[in-house]
Amino acid sequence: MSTQTYGWTFDGSAANRLRDKSAIGRPMGEGTLLLAPAEVLFCHHYRNTPLPSPDWLDSVLDNMPSLLFEYSVLEALRVPGNKVVLHSNFDVFNVECDVESWGVRWSSDQKPNTSAPTSEIRWFHSSDLLNHSQLLEWANRVSGKNRIAEVLIVDDEFSVVTYRVKEVNPNGDIPCNNLLGELANIKGGVDVDGGRIYPAENWPHSQIGIPIEGGIFVDSNFCTIIDDKSMDEGASVLVDLLMRGLHPRPGFKYGTEWRCYDKIIGEDHAPFLVTLPSKVPSDWGGACLASRLASGVNKTWLIPVENGPNWKYLTVIRPPNDARWSSPNRR
Repeated sequence: MSTQTYGWTFDGSAANRLRDKSAIGRPMGEGTLLLAPAEVLFCHHYRNTPLPSPDWLDSVLDNMPSLLFEYSVLEALRVPGNKVVLHSNFDVFNVECDVESWGVRWSSDQKPNTSAPTSEIRWFHSSDLLNHSQLLEWANRVSGKNRIAEVLIVDDEFSVVTYRVKEVNPNGDIPCNNLLGELANIKGGVDVDGGRIYPAENWPHSQIGIPIEGGIFVDSNFCTIIDDKSMDEGASVLVDLLMRGLHPRPGFKYGTEWRCYDKIIGEDHAPFLVTLPSKVPSDWGGACLASRLASGVNKTWLIPVENGPNWKYLTVIRPPNDARWSSPNRR
């Protein structure tokens, strides 16, 4: 094994087997592979290949401090048998992938030479910033190729968890005809801290406001809509949810702005939790926590992403049990 500026060449009897059975590395001629640093570590631990030199890891870490995190991601994917081709080797298998994808994955029973990838992958450290608008764009580009958009998160313990990201189109069955017009015609009301109370008689829509003693309470977002003021972020998202036939209620106990019912309250549980864009967790650690909380109560966590005058919705969800790539037992 020798060092190159962009990888490490491995030659020997095992090179062809690594390439043909595991899709590891980049072929450089018969019996020679070019391995990325994370692949060098994987082959060392799981294919009994030697490191390039005793001080190899220290020297690589000087220029690539994220190597051990990246290796943990590769290990989590490959130990169950997945075949993973890194971005620099996409052309080897004639695979067209998104420029932001770190790698592509085939399941253990597939061969990169004869089948399409199952997913495209990105990985992040738990402290990395969460850019939900860019993430939605990437997820849509990946899903447009009929692939799963997978995100693997690694923390300071080098533990890995898997999520899937995709656009969700939440809709409900609650009539919303002329809803905004009827709201604009509401008059009166008594201002209270955080909102307003209106008489319950002739109240136009059941999915608006909270019935309380003395009338119907509406929060500041609804007040903005009723007063026909220039809509801020919260009021704009709220209008979009209402026009989708959903019934938004406060989501405080779930750590979100709203929980949304897609049917009349009492017929079923609320399937969606919606966070204001300005209150979306700033990093991946917070995003994992929000997603886990939602899945723990059988709900889908939605992040509104502005789309001109309307909104799109991104979700970060846990995959099925048989596709949760996580760290093997630590050595």
